[in-house]
Parts: sequence; C-alpha cells; structure tokens
Amino acid sequence: MAYFDRLDDRRFHPTSHTTGAWDPAVQHIGPSFGLLVNEVERDLRCRRDGPMAISRLTYEILGTVPMDPVSVDVQVVRPGRTIELVEATYGLPGRVGVRLRAWLQQPRDTSGVEGVGFDPIPGPSEMARWDPTSVWQGGYLASAEVRRESVGPGRARYWVRTDVPLVARETVSTLARSAALFDIANGLAVRASPEDVQFPNIDLTAHLLREPRGDWLGFDTRVSFGPGGLGLTASVLHDEAGPIGTLAQTLTVRPATAGS
Repeated sequence: MAYFDRLDDRRFHPTSHTTGAWDPAVQHIGPSFGLLVNEVERDLRCRRDGPMAISRLTYEILGTVPMDPVSVDVQVVRPGRTIELVEATYGLPGRVGVRLRAWLQQPRDTSGVEGVGFDPIPGPSEMARWDPTSVWQGGYLASAEVRRESVGPGRARYWVRTDVPLVARETVSTLARSAALFDIANGLAVRASPEDVQFPNIDLTAHLLREPRGDWLGFDTRVSFGPGGLGLTASVLHDEAGPIGTLAQTLTVRPATAGS
C-alpha cells in the first residue's frame, strides 16, 4: 500500500499510511509535501525539455485535511529561462489545505567552488533503532523506520526511511520521496511530551544545496519554544554523502487542553 492512490491526473485518495499524529481522523500533512513535489516535477517535464533544480520549498499549512480524496493544482507564478517560481495547492474542492511555492533554477557546474558549512552526523548504522509510535499515533509515523540519537530535550540526530511508495504503481524522484519525510522533523526531537503540550507546525521551508541520494534521510534537529506560544523546529538535512540543506518549521505552542 502506498501513501496515495491516483484517481486521475489531478485527484488522489489518501491511504491509512497518511493518518495523523495529533489526530488519526485527519491526514498527516507530511505525505502531501512529497506529493506536491512530485506533481511540480511532472508539470515541469510536460512544459520544458531541459532540467531545472528545486532550490527552495515553502509549504504553508492552511488547515487540517480529512481522509477524503484530494486534488492537486500546479501553476507557474514567475516563468523564466533560468529561474522559475511554481505554486502547487493540495486540498478539497473549494478548500486548500497546503500551498507550496517552489523556486526552480537551471543547474550549472559549480563543483569547483563547492563547500558546506554544516557538520556531518553519524551514519544510520551508528544509531539505535527507535520506534516513533512510542510517542506518536497515526499511520504516517508508523510507516517510518528511524535510527535516532537523542542529545537532550528538543535536540536529536536521526535517520529516517520508508518502504511505503509515495503514489501506488508510480516511480517518483528521490526528492519527492524525501520531501514526504520532511515534516517528521517536528516529532522526533520533542522538547515536551505531546500529552502535556501541543506544538504543531503551521509551515515548513526547505533550502536545498542538491538533490538527496539514497534511501536514508538524515536530520540534525533543534526544537525551541518561546515564552509566548511561538516555537521553531530547525534542522540540517543530510544524506549518507553529507549535508544537503536545511529545514525550518514555525510552531504554535499551546497546552494540550487548549483549543486551536
């Protein structure tokens, strides 16, 4: 079973692997992030002959999405020969649940000046297995294989992979598959128990240096809560060859009994 079954060119049915960590009656938004990347890439292949590299992904989470069929729409906001801004939306008729804006750039050889300022992390074979369902409910977290090293409250390094396909009977890019795991960052370095404090994210931005390679996606994550209900989950992304970019998630922090 995949995260999604395709119904037609624009419509998809979420499966039980997408059920949420805060509420299993609604979708976890994580798989939609990968699906939106996949549909941006499909649209790109239909429009252009030459390659474009995705350098930034910004997802705005506009509301919860029930376990119902969803539609994806893609449009070019800023066309260009070497740089494009593309928008994709995910949701129900008349109601957008997630909006993605992606910057795409024409790739060029900069290997002669390549360099990163982020430290590497231990590989997946050097970390212990960790069961995310020991903290979280829902099919999405249960679908992930995790190797994790906890450093302290709100601080962890970990590797994640899944054998669940993004879309049934379809081959997707490594980036689309990885993007479906990006949102897991907010749940694997918890600062406080979700039984006491809720801290869902309302967005996610990924800045990428290159496309990830391999099955494992690594995170070096720090979670911070401010004094007035605001929070931030910040991660450096890795594959087994080294750092590939960063993630940032804005959190809304509230007591577990508080309303939205």
